[in-house]
Amino acid sequence: MSLPIRSATVERITNETKIKCSLSLDVDAASAKQEIDVQTGIGFLDHMLHALAKHGGMSLSLTCAGDLHIDDHHTAEDCALALGEAFKAALGPVRGIRRYGTGHAPLDEALSRAVIDISSRPYCVAELGLKREKIGELSCEMIPHVFHSFAMAAGVTLHVDCLRGDNDHHRAESAFKALALAIREAVTRTGRDDVPSTKGVL
Repeated sequence: MSLPIRSATVERITNETKIKCSLSLDVDAASAKQEIDVQTGIGFLDHMLHALAKHGGMSLSLTCAGDLHIDDHHTAEDCALALGEAFKAALGPVRGIRRYGTGHAPLDEALSRAVIDISSRPYCVAELGLKREKIGELSCEMIPHVFHSFAMAAGVTLHVDCLRGDNDHHRAESAFKALALAIREAVTRTGRDDVPSTKGVL
């Protein structure tokens, strides 16, 4: 018996951004081929979200028309919020999944760790140690904020740390890849229909 594909589409429209985000948590070679198309208007953000979806085993379509003539803040933040909203909607009730996930991802000299709890208690700590002002057209200060915004909208507890590394591109990318691996583990179906909590509810 095949299980339903967990997917959702959300639209987020404000005076600052217009975003459409479609996310599927389940892909396979036969019935649900992985498809990724990210167009935020910020090249490095596109690259990071593409990596997140690719290594997280998710299909993602995200387009954004944002006020980049001002700066990158609204676009980066709102894309992360939309992604978090889509993640929460696609997942549905927190039942029959592992709930916790941990990922370690190296990229050359950089190594990052991400730990996620699909807890319905949004919280985020992101310590990446970035030194540059920007990577491409994405402000380095926005990168931990992307993790924070995603966690708030998704309703997850998230800790992301870059453990070592000299190159800020490598540090940031390894962090997104570590999160991808953590998400992939956390949303894995267990084959049961229980709520993964001693409280009996999440």
